[in-house]
Amino acid sequence: MKKSKIAILTSMLLCICFYGHVKAQDLFPDGTVVSPWFKNAETTTLQALGKSYRITDFDIVQDSTILQTEKIQAVIDKAYQAGGGVVVIPRGTFLSGSLFFKAKTHLHLEEGAVLKGSDDIADFALQLTRMEGQTLKYFSALVNADKVDGFTVSGKGTLDGNGLRYWKAFWLRRAFNPNCTNMDEMRPRVLYVSNSKNVQISGIHMKNSPFWTSHYYKVENLKLLNLRITAPEKPVKAPSSDAIDLDVCKNVLIKNCYLSVNDDAIALKGGKGPRADKDPNNGANSNIIIEDCAFGFCHSALTCGSESIHSYNVIFRNNTLDKAKKLLQLKMRPDTPQEYAHILIENITGNANSLLFVKPWTQFFDLKGEKDIKLSYARHITLKNITLDCDILFDVDKSDQYKLSNFTFDNMTVNASKRAQIQQEYIADFQLNKVQVNGKAVVKK
Repeated sequence: MKKSKIAILTSMLLCICFYGHVKAQDLFPDGTVVSPWFKNAETTTLQALGKSYRITDFDIVQDSTILQTEKIQAVIDKAYQAGGGVVVIPRGTFLSGSLFFKAKTHLHLEEGAVLKGSDDIADFALQLTRMEGQTLKYFSALVNADKVDGFTVSGKGTLDGNGLRYWKAFWLRRAFNPNCTNMDEMRPRVLYVSNSKNVQISGIHMKNSPFWTSHYYKVENLKLLNLRITAPEKPVKAPSSDAIDLDVCKNVLIKNCYLSVNDDAIALKGGKGPRADKDPNNGANSNIIIEDCAFGFCHSALTCGSESIHSYNVIFRNNTLDKAKKLLQLKMRPDTPQEYAHILIENITGNANSLLFVKPWTQFFDLKGEKDIKLSYARHITLKNITLDCDILFDVDKSDQYKLSNFTFDNMTVNASKRAQIQQEYIADFQLNKVQVNGKAVVKK
């Protein structure tokens, strides 16, 4: 009888521990439950997308020197007019300017297929779009999808931004005028999806973007799976080639991706300016999980900003870094009211120049006539289970422009070759637990 009771109690304790663990894994940092939607990482099935429209069946030839924008767009339009379908790019290289996908149309790139962007900006439509936290007229991307619920891009092929000519022009302009902005040199993106729900981009390689690589604006339920996104640091730097820009997005899963670009790998956007929080075009990013990814060279693996008013409920876990400049960067704009909250960074290995980077961000600062700077906040930020080699552990400036509170460092083993100090007094309610730096335990002051 005693053995039976002990067995029952043991079973109950195991169940409590097990379900407690599951529950912990299934909560966002603010305590809300993670939807089962995040557990499904199945890639797109071509057969489920409807009729296939293979572009070479429509008088489009495999030739990287012939611009075929109008012909490819005609195939997209044909699929749309027939009630939907998938536009298939076969093996080979096809040169194009901006393309616009419509309701129930999709893009599939077969293995060996390359949809290559023109290096002439005149081949990209100038239209109302979203860029750097503003809604304005700017150049469309190579692939565009607006108000296209259920849109997918899939396959093993490549979207090639063909950016070299744009990069050279940008650096030449910057040398001539050091004050020129990122948008002064006219450049397209590779992929832009906006005002859509249930979007999935999977399997493909996006490379050599002239500007931001992939940009998602007001997208809800977005999955980015098994992607490879690259742009070079040298011999010619690819300026502002962010891999993934999330701009007013909700429910985002980024999984099994490799990201290496000459700017931020993943940047959370949402608006900028002293009245940015009052503009209906702007908004928060929330419920974002970034997991099982590898990061090569980039300015930061995860960045909040620089055009962001509110980002929260972000989980960045089970990722590796190699040659990243920063693990987590919080860009604090003095001309924009900002709040970064409930961010969890866990189970991270590898190397970076800086582990945590928090400083005022004054690039293209503009109070638009207002006198006082806008106070910003970063709070409830947790970094746990981190094993990292870095130059600087705590790359944080104290500033009257923002308030930092409720940060936690938990179970961290860090080797810092240049600066190992943690200025605990910079952060209110700073918790440290099992933190080792250069082989020595760091205790809370």
